[in-house]
Amino acid sequence: MIEISNLYKSFGDKNILENISAHFLKGKCNFVIGASGSGKSVLMKCMVGLIEVDKGIIQYEEKDFVKLDYESKKDIRKEIGMLFQGTALFDSLNVEDNIAFPLRMFTKMNPEEVIERVNFCLNRVDLKNVNKLFPSSISGGMKKRVGIARAIALNPKYLFCDEPNSGLDPITSRLIDELIKEITIEYSITTIINTHDMKSLFEMGDNIIFIYQGKKWWEGAKADIRQSGNKELLGFMKASEF
Repeated sequence: MIEISNLYKSFGDKNILENISAHFLKGKCNFVIGASGSGKSVLMKCMVGLIEVDKGIIQYEEKDFVKLDYESKKDIRKEIGMLFQGTALFDSLNVEDNIAFPLRMFTKMNPEEVIERVNFCLNRVDLKNVNKLFPSSISGGMKKRVGIARAIALNPKYLFCDEPNSGLDPITSRLIDELIKEITIEYSITTIINTHDMKSLFEMGDNIIFIYQGKKWWEGAKADIRQSGNKELLGFMKASEF
């Protein structure tokens, strides 16, 4: 489980995150939702260490990530998988080398073990015989699957997904949702999903956190949203064709 407490972040005079506390459940799909500019992307970047917080606590299994030294933070980062909005695949590397990249950087696997793990991850996301293809020659949905394969290559405890359905057609979006949900349950991962896709939220969301103007405005189960009485949350959902 990941737990954040009293998190603050500002850039200059602009407060982006203000006193946010929340918990993210193990083996569950935890959704972070909110309008553009609400601070949810900054929150995710703070949680993985891409942005330093001004103050607050970010606990990974009771270890305060904020206070750890560089090497200790690096150990936790090895347990984090990231699926970026644009997949962030290396255009100059083929599929095999993209997935192998974190294995070669963070492990002492020999070349045969690396390829074995790459193929395992590709099979897990239902991709075969694509090892030597380059990102420019595969579809958007396949790129997302390759991104997921790379994200799980190090067998992470935590999986962060930034707008995983961005740019995908509805059918492919649902397939990606199903895959993320299956992997979360199968490997008991703490998955955090930043999204505007309300269909995804209601199909696979277990724990929902609503960010409004840099503050946590609501947290709960998807079944409770309609009865929440939270004007801003219901307005956001309505605007998102809830």
